[in-house]
Amino acid sequence: MDDADLLEALVSSLASEETVYSRWCWSSGADLANQVHDLTKTAEAGWAHEAVRGATGPTTIKEIEMALHPVTRDTAAELLVNLSIDSVVFPGHSRRDLAQARRAATKTMAILGPGAEWFSNIDGPWANGRAWNPVTRHTFDGVVAGRGNGFVVVLLQVGED
Repeated sequence: MDDADLLEALVSSLASEETVYSRWCWSSGADLANQVHDLTKTAEAGWAHEAVRGATGPTTIKEIEMALHPVTRDTAAELLVNLSIDSVVFPGHSRRDLAQARRAATKTMAILGPGAEWFSNIDGPWANGRAWNPVTRHTFDGVVAGRGNGFVVVLLQVGED
């Protein structure tokens, strides 16, 4: 299995049928915000039935870029795991296997390499609570995106209470 096939399987395993969306692509790295933007549109369409009527959020790539900030490799790894297993709405209610999510996150990080750049809309480590700059029109969302070794990966969770 080559890196692209493995990456596809890994990021898919971090997503869920309900509220966690993922994507990967080949990239020069310049289009990370485009990939986040495209995934937010997919999530908003998939969760349109849950959105608050009249709610708005970022609609342009520039607004997405402004919501994202660089995070460390360690923070990105933690966010990949937590967005995969824990609810941004009701934290502490794991929905997936922690060990599997850690393995998938670790392998994803390895494929993107030690020089990968990571970004998120979430401020600070998950354990310290969450503040974020929205990237969707949903009440809650969290995204982590990375680029390295010619790949972009994005993991996004949306939610409503």
